[in-house]
Amino acid sequence: MAAGGSGEDAFQTFYTEVKQIEKRDSVLTSKQQIDRLLRPGASYFNLNPFEVLQIDPDATDEELKKRFRQLSILVHPDKNQDDPERAQLAFEAVDKAYKMLLDGDHKKKVLDVIQAGKEYVEHMVSQKKKQLKKDGKPIIVEEDDPEMFRQAVYKQTMKLFAELEIKRKEREAKDMHERKRQREEEIEAQEKVKRDREWQKNFEETRDGRVDSWRTFQAKGKTKKEKKNRTFLKPPKVKMEQRE
Repeated sequence: MAAGGSGEDAFQTFYTEVKQIEKRDSVLTSKQQIDRLLRPGASYFNLNPFEVLQIDPDATDEELKKRFRQLSILVHPDKNQDDPERAQLAFEAVDKAYKMLLDGDHKKKVLDVIQAGKEYVEHMVSQKKKQLKKDGKPIIVEEDDPEMFRQAVYKQTMKLFAELEIKRKEREAKDMHERKRQREEEIEAQEKVKRDREWQKNFEETRDGRVDSWRTFQAKGKTKKEKKNRTFLKPPKVKMEQRE
């Protein structure tokens, strides 16, 4: 996501809407959870599996398992037969998040992003306080409130996940383009080999024809020459009276 300007304003608006929906959906009902998981922007929001499951990153494996069971039952299509398609999508989001956290390597990457978001906010808070001190103002910032700090980390973490996803998609598109280019080159190379073989085959066939034609031509020429030579070798006719 772009930083600064209209991009920052758009993200702030989106974030505000997200928090309003979270507050409204704090009650664990099936419909509210489905709405939460499928709300506009969910494709980026759901990149953080801890947010999908609404569980703290420090939660134990047992707590994670318990939370998954609770949430998956709430959004399961069998429990929401009046809206099975959306329920299925919500269930898939919950299932995917849980499986991501079961994968040790993937879970570490997620925790690294969250830690990076926290460190960024801590750095920004430090910079704010330094500036306040320099300006001779009270060294108090809104992030001193634990809840405001948590929200700031949440916002930054969301941005980091979104940026990583955008880069991943860009790499995927680039790789796909490269694979397509390589495939086109392979096809072109194969077509060239095919054309060369056909040309060689045609050349050999026509060469054989040319050789046969040349041999036929030579044979005809030789026959004509032999006939001519035989004509020259015939003895001349002599008149009888001259012999007497």
